[in-house]
Amino acid sequence: MIICVGRQLGSGGKEIAEKLSVVLDIPLYDKEILAIAARNTGFKKEMFENADEKVSQNVLGWFLGSSPLVSDSLIIQDSLISNDALFKMQCETINQIASKGSAIFVGRCADYILRDHPNRVSFFISADQKNRIERLCHFRGITMEEAVKTIKKSDKQRSTYYKYYTDKTWGAAWSYDFCLNSSVFGIDGTVDSILELLNRKK
Repeated sequence: MIICVGRQLGSGGKEIAEKLSVVLDIPLYDKEILAIAARNTGFKKEMFENADEKVSQNVLGWFLGSSPLVSDSLIIQDSLISNDALFKMQCETINQIASKGSAIFVGRCADYILRDHPNRVSFFISADQKNRIERLCHFRGITMEEAVKTIKKSDKQRSTYYKYYTDKTWGAAWSYDFCLNSSVFGIDGTVDSILELLNRKK
């Protein structure tokens, strides 16, 4: 079983994915993908973290990205590697993980990358704006104004990233198998709903 979870910041999507991982006894991959990709390619983990869910900004594009594994001899300066090349390496990592067994992926266009996987199910978790703001204020210890700005920036960044690499609309119902609002049933209720949907899909 391959479960891909897209999420709005403050929706509790990561927590929902973590709870699913425990209940289903399936490994969860979020930022772990970056560490594995770095280990597989020999690049610094910080490079993947700096490019995480961001569109290409650098200059070499697919030149070094044409191969998922780039030797150390080709690494002249870290800044020469584009986000596109790093994204391609992440794609290889996600495909490798999915080929070995069940997994839950959070974000990083995994739903699109694994679109041809026969056992892939994709979810998008949203939440009401009020709940998103309250959640960020609570977990990050920031003001409401800061939370609003952070959410706006995150939504724009994730939407641009998803559109850039998939040519699909981030958060749109037709882009996923199931869309759920965690404000309706809460975190645990959303987990239960997903488990029910997975059972029905089986």
